[in-house]
Amino acid sequence: MLFRDRAQAGALLAERVAEIGGDVSLVLALPRGGLPVAAPVAARLGAALDIVVARKLGAPGRPEFGVGAIAEDGPPVYDRENLRYAGATEESMAATLAAERDELGRRVRRYRGDRPTPPVTGRAVVLVDDGLATGVTAHAALRWIRGRHPARLLLAVPVGAPQARDLLAPETDGVVCLSAPPEFGAVGRWYEDFEQLTDEDVDVVMKRFHHAMK
Repeated sequence: MLFRDRAQAGALLAERVAEIGGDVSLVLALPRGGLPVAAPVAARLGAALDIVVARKLGAPGRPEFGVGAIAEDGPPVYDRENLRYAGATEESMAATLAAERDELGRRVRRYRGDRPTPPVTGRAVVLVDDGLATGVTAHAALRWIRGRHPARLLLAVPVGAPQARDLLAPETDGVVCLSAPPEFGAVGRWYEDFEQLTDEDVDVVMKRFHHAMK
């Protein structure tokens, strides 16, 4: 399945989530790319839309190669196989972890401003991203959400690597993945338009959503 763009992928995902979503009252997006996908899901469910900020942890000297991730104020989650492959250890990741925590804090302040962290306890929650490659960023976000005791936690993505989808299933109460091609490659491969988004794009999506829901 090839999606036209994130908005179209979100509209298709929304229908599938609606079939099983039930009493979902909160949709959390992984910005930046997950937000345009999450907005149609939240609108379809009549749920609140907010964000959970996560950052990939790249291997020392190879920042593009993800070996772990952090979400908000949660602990790091490492992909042990990738960590070993990169010849790295948790100790050798200390400088990278500190730098990414700084950037994560900047993004939380930038995207959320004075708004409090969205309340999760006792709510049915859906975490949405634009795709899963290794799944490690979503893994960190799911752990962070689970630590706030939701009544139910779903993960919804338009496309994902089968191994990432299966790895994350035990962290959730259900995974919605529209397409899981065996020869996955990168997330952007499955979108005709996969432009990189900016902080300003995050503002625009949130403002449009809240204006439409008034």
